[in-house]
Amino acid sequence: MVRIVSDSTCDLSMELVERYEIELIPLHIILGEREYEDGVDIDPDTIYKWSDEHGTTPKTSAPGIERVAEAFSRYKVSGDEVVVFTISSEMSTTFNVMKLAAEDIDYADHIFVVDSRNLSTGIGLLVLEAACMAKEGVTAEEIVSRVEKLIPRVRASFVVDTLVYLQRGGRCSGLTAMLGSILKIHPRIAVKDGVMEPEKKYRGKMHRVVSEYVQDMEEDLKAAKKDRVFITHAGCDEVIVESVRSYLLDLGYFDEVLVTRAGGVISSHCGYGTLGVLFIA
Repeated sequence: MVRIVSDSTCDLSMELVERYEIELIPLHIILGEREYEDGVDIDPDTIYKWSDEHGTTPKTSAPGIERVAEAFSRYKVSGDEVVVFTISSEMSTTFNVMKLAAEDIDYADHIFVVDSRNLSTGIGLLVLEAACMAKEGVTAEEIVSRVEKLIPRVRASFVVDTLVYLQRGGRCSGLTAMLGSILKIHPRIAVKDGVMEPEKKYRGKMHRVVSEYVQDMEEDLKAAKKDRVFITHAGCDEVIVESVRSYLLDLGYFDEVLVTRAGGVISSHCGYGTLGVLFIA
């Protein structure tokens, strides 16, 4: 049997994780001297509260090799093959940790680690594709071959509500964050070649900004892979999320419009109110 595993940054809801029989391995989130497992013993709202109280962003780190090896060992005992997805190797050492753990338990020939070159549900889209193939009885090697062809086609972008968290994490200056707040500037950030890059700036209230952001993508959305599209947000206003969902449903194009909330690692860096629409071209 082929098992599908992902690190926690894929931001899939527990409903999807259970439906597709996916195992998640959590990254770590460090708040001061305390360390937590993403999605296990900490949630994004707790992270925002701590960040606001301390004026800084948490640190995040890859899972330990021992933790990963323990998870992989269960599949070695059962004789399963494993396809593992990780956040872009440009953003984290998680890919290397997964590879080393497979070697440590002498099972690397049966564990295929895929560098998603992405983050959040940009990873999740690939994970679900792989899970569907696994249910159809496709071999691990063939799953990896097919998924690697999809990686360049993943479109992952998001609009940031506040620049404060990017500034705290060193991704923009304090002056830029202050001016952004005053001028109501909301950058659109996309993942390209495994890294995040600014694409465009919107200005105004978040509801109008998100509407413009989605409309900018309409042509690409109508030419996307039809199976599913994700709306992934970091505690965004429910009215805004529902307006985007309604817009995507009204296109009458996708088989599924999935809404999920970003986990702790992604939320730590992008901040409250961020929203993205992610799909495969």
